[in-house]
Amino acid sequence: MRRHGSLGSAPSVSLTSLPSMDWQGQKLAEQLMQILLLSFAVVAFTTGYFMASFQMMILTYFGGVVLTTLVTVPNWPFYNRHPLEWLDPSEVEKHPKPQPSANSTSKKKPVKK
Repeated sequence: MRRHGSLGSAPSVSLTSLPSMDWQGQKLAEQLMQILLLSFAVVAFTTGYFMASFQMMILTYFGGVVLTTLVTVPNWPFYNRHPLEWLDPSEVEKHPKPQPSANSTSKKKPVKK
């Protein structure tokens, strides 16, 4: 009998084993996406205007969207130049999270009448 939610003999892959894009890489991908899409919009409009073809404008922009997707969506190595250094679990126990002090939370502003 098979349990619900079980994948059987499928290999398990944890999210931590997959390479992930760092914060600077995400920012770079976002900037590249905006620059490329705007550039292709201008090129597509210009091409469509001078060729008097709406279809050519749409095809040119679609090609730009596909190229932009290929540049920004995959996790390319140049997006991972600043990897995060995570704290080891044994270090977390040595350095507990600071607790908020009771004095700072109990202060209230006086009510003006």
